Amino acid sequence: MLDAIVWFFTNLAMAFWNLAVAIFNPGSWLAWLTSWETTEDKESLMRFIYYGASAEFFFVILALFLVITLAGWFSRRFLWSVVRGSEFTLNWIGRIAAWAGLLMVLQQIMIVFLQRIFRVGDISIGPFGTTFTRDLSWYSEELKLYNAIIVCLCVSWTFIQGGHVRVDLVYSAVGHRAKRAIDMAGSLLFMVPSLVLIWLFSWFFFWRSMITPATSASDPLDRLLLKARAVRWNVETIGFSPNGFDAYFLFKVLILLFAATAFFQALVFFWRSWLEYREGEISAGRYLDRDILGDEDAERVAEIH
Repeated sequence: MLDAIVWFFTNLAMAFWNLAVAIFNPGSWLAWLTSWETTEDKESLMRFIYYGASAEFFFVILALFLVITLAGWFSRRFLWSVVRGSEFTLNWIGRIAAWAGLLMVLQQIMIVFLQRIFRVGDISIGPFGTTFTRDLSWYSEELKLYNAIIVCLCVSWTFIQGGHVRVDLVYSAVGHRAKRAIDMAGSLLFMVPSLVLIWLFSWFFFWRSMITPATSASDPLDRLLLKARAVRWNVETIGFSPNGFDAYFLFKVLILLFAATAFFQALVFFWRSWLEYREGEISAGRYLDRDILGDEDAERVAEIH
């Protein structure tokens, strides 16, 4: 038990040093973005993969969370600005991603007309001089990607708007401060741990479809650096059908984006709940950027949720 406590506080203290090293030495983990010629470039990719789901990265996030929370203890104005800016960003990520629903509908209409009426077998797109030709079945399966964009990137926006369905047995019967305490506990004890697990599993799940030799969570940094000598890009392009959609690695990217944005929203929700707990019922929903639906029934349904 004592060893675990020492390990925790040692890593927490080292988080600030690790963050400073990463900021002032970006080439050690980002060189692969600009060059792929030397072993050092490939080693930078392996460091990026390792630290992206490492204990060191977790403690950096934890340290930043604690610093912002401590600053919010002394300055509510500062913490409200963090909450407002964060919710603004997450709202607009969701609002932009929601347009994928319109693209999905328009593309489905186009596919039906071209396939059933004009008997077209493939579609070629070349607005910038490079022609992109795919079978209609490719575009049909691509519709799943639009649906995944909506599901993964609109989660936080829907949460802020109060659009998720609640199973409410106790919440409505308790007072303002009890509700905020439930919200704080729920965000830290349920949302954050589950999203951390999703990130850990999906991080290496993504990279196994991008490079070879494969990497895993059990690989220490030294072993990954040894693999750097043989690493090469091997982007997975296998579809479920011969002419179907073959960029399924994009779904794995969306899983990571979902985990990142929802995790961020969990922390922001904790800060909002904490501020509303401290300031009392008068601050409930303060600065909340809710969409104006323009329909009384829809507004009532959103309020109930």
